[in-house]
Amino acid sequence: LIGLTGAIGSGKSSVSALLAKRGAIVIDGDAIAKQLQQKGSPTLAKLVEAFGDILLSSGDLDRQKVASIVFNDPEMLKKLNAIMHPAIGDEIMRRINDHMSSQNIVVLDMPLLVENPRDGMSALVIVDVDPELAISRLVQYRGMDEADARRRLANQASRDDRLRVADRIVDNN
Repeated sequence: LIGLTGAIGSGKSSVSALLAKRGAIVIDGDAIAKQLQQKGSPTLAKLVEAFGDILLSSGDLDRQKVASIVFNDPEMLKKLNAIMHPAIGDEIMRRINDHMSSQNIVVLDMPLLVENPRDGMSALVIVDVDPELAISRLVQYRGMDEADARRRLANQASRDDRLRVADRIVDNN
């Protein structure tokens, strides 16, 4: 089990995709979060109960609206994490356990792995990028507002903190 993480906009998903092409089993924390938040899910119901009017007219989660709420208020971010982290953690463990007796290389692709460390990993790989380049990528490729990108980056572990705990570093500048 190998942990893979990096700041938002670091290119972690690209590295993860390359590892999958080479045969690794990838457990993607972001994808799990999105699956748990699908229309009609119990997790989405908990989010609506906690945050109110956060659905699009289609009944899907309005991710931008949630981001505007939680990334401007540390207490709201804690509330979101209290709902999402246990659900994500349970699903991750289920998927890890599916491969426990195999010889597969399993990559746990998690954006907040430094902030929320996990036991049982053979290594922690950090995808590193200059924060200004990450912000530029978020604006250019994800269409984020620069101020929003900076807020999200500020809510994650610092670059120094990530590099300090890394077993391996992938320079993605």
